[in-house]
Amino acid sequence: MHTIPTQLYSAQQARDIDRMAQELPSITGFQLMTKVAEAGFKAIQDHYPAAKRLTVVCGAGNNAGDGYLIAAIALKAGYSVQLLSLIAEIKLQGDAALAKQAYIEAGGSIFQELQKLDTTTDLVVDALLGTGLDRAVSGVFAQTIAYINTLAVPVLAVDIPSGLNADTGNIMGCAVVADLTITFIVYKQGLLTGLAADYCGTLIFADLEVPDSIVQMALSSVQLIAPPKLAERKASAHKGHFGHVLVVGGDYGYAGAVHLAAAAALNSGAGLVSVATRKEHALQTHLFSPELMGHGLEHTSDIATLLKKATVLVLGPGMAQGDWAKKIWPRLITLDLPRVIDADALNLLARTPAYSDNWILTPHPGEAARLLQCSTSDILQNRYAAVRKIQKQYGGVCVLKGAGTLVCAGDKVYVNTTGNPGMASGGMGDVLAGLIGSILAQNYSLLDAAQQGVYLHGLAADKAATSQGQRGLRASQVLQFLTEVVN
Repeated sequence: MHTIPTQLYSAQQARDIDRMAQELPSITGFQLMTKVAEAGFKAIQDHYPAAKRLTVVCGAGNNAGDGYLIAAIALKAGYSVQLLSLIAEIKLQGDAALAKQAYIEAGGSIFQELQKLDTTTDLVVDALLGTGLDRAVSGVFAQTIAYINTLAVPVLAVDIPSGLNADTGNIMGCAVVADLTITFIVYKQGLLTGLAADYCGTLIFADLEVPDSIVQMALSSVQLIAPPKLAERKASAHKGHFGHVLVVGGDYGYAGAVHLAAAAALNSGAGLVSVATRKEHALQTHLFSPELMGHGLEHTSDIATLLKKATVLVLGPGMAQGDWAKKIWPRLITLDLPRVIDADALNLLARTPAYSDNWILTPHPGEAARLLQCSTSDILQNRYAAVRKIQKQYGGVCVLKGAGTLVCAGDKVYVNTTGNPGMASGGMGDVLAGLIGSILAQNYSLLDAAQQGVYLHGLAADKAATSQGQRGLRASQVLQFLTEVVN
C-alpha cells in the first residue's frame, strides 16, 4: 500500500508533519482523517475479506476519530459494527467529534461498557491510543487492551498498536498485540525496533497523498538500511584486492565461535582469512575449512607477524574473559587497524574503556548494558538512545543487535529490516562479526560494512529459514547462504 519510505520520524515530528499538511489550502484535518479511515477500511477488505463483523475500540483524540470514521464507512458498506468508546462522548473535540457524528448519522451506536460487547466478532480495530502516549497505560484502557489480547480474532491497529511507544518501540505498561498495523504519512521510528516486532504484526503504510515537500520539512536522523549493492569485481581481480581478515578468539571450549566468524568472512568474499587462537584449536582450523589459515596464539609476540599481513581484525568470538584473553587484550586494544569488536572483546572493553574512530562495536543488549554500566532493561527502554550513547562514548560505528538491529554513526541511526526469530541461537553473532569484517576488508567504509553486514546477515537467515524453518536454525546453516546473498 504505497511506496515504503526510507526515513523514520519521531512522534513529535509526525505530529508536526500532520499539522503542516492540514495548513495546505487543499486539505482540512477532517479530510485527512477521512483519508486515514478510507485506507484503514481498504486494509480490512484486502487483508480480511471474510471479516464482516467488526469491533471498533476508541479512546480520545484523532486516533479515536479515525476509528469512528472506519466504523461509519463499514456500516455504509453493510458490515455489522459495534463500537466501544472509553471516554464520555462529550469529551471528544474538533475533528474527532465530527467523526463521531458521522458514525451516528450512519446508523451507529456506541457502547461504553466493555462487558456489553458481543464477543462473536471477526475483527477488532484498535483506535484506542495514538502516537502521543507518554505514560504507562492503566485503568480501563489497560483492562480493554487485556480484553482485546484475549480474543481469538485478528486485530488491526490504526497508526500504531495502543500502548506501544512511537519513539522507542518499548511497551508502556501493556500494549495491543496486532496482527496488522497500518501507519500513515510517515513511518514512526518505534514501529521497527525492539519489542515492536511482537506487537505490530504485518506493517503496511499509506502516505495519504501528503506531498513529499511537506514530509521533507522535518529532518530525519533515522532511516532504514537500504538493500546493499556490492561492487562488481573486475576481471583482473586477485585475492590481494579483497583484504586479509584476521579473526582472534577461541579460548578452550569455544573453538566453534572463532571458526564460524572466519568461515563467514570467507563465504562473503574476503581475499584471505586467518585465525589466531589457542594452539590446539589452530591445528583444527583446516578441518573446519581448508581455506582458513590457523595460527597458535599463546603470547602477544605470536601475533606480531600476523598483524603485518592483516588488513582487518575481528576480535572477540569465543575469546572468553579468562587469563588468556586478559593477557592478549592490552596489545589488541592499542592497534590502529580497522577492527570489529564483538562478544567477550566487548566485555573486556567495558572493563577498560577506550575510544577509537577505527572500529565497529557489535553488542547485543546485555553487552551494551555492560559498556554503558547500566541494566539490560535500561537498554531496552530506548534502543535509539542506547546505541547513540555507546557510539558517542566509544567512537567508530555501533551495531546494537536484536529485532530491528540499529547501526549508529554520529547523529544518524540506521534500522535493519531483515532477519527472523530463528536467529536466536548461539553463533549467529560470530557469523555477523566475520561478515562485517569481510565487507570492511573489501574496501568499504566502517558505516557501509556495518549496514551491509547486518542487512545481508538477516537476509541469509531469512533464506535459511525459508528453506529449513526458523526453529532449530543454526549459525552454520546461515553460513551456507552468505555467498548467495553477497552475490
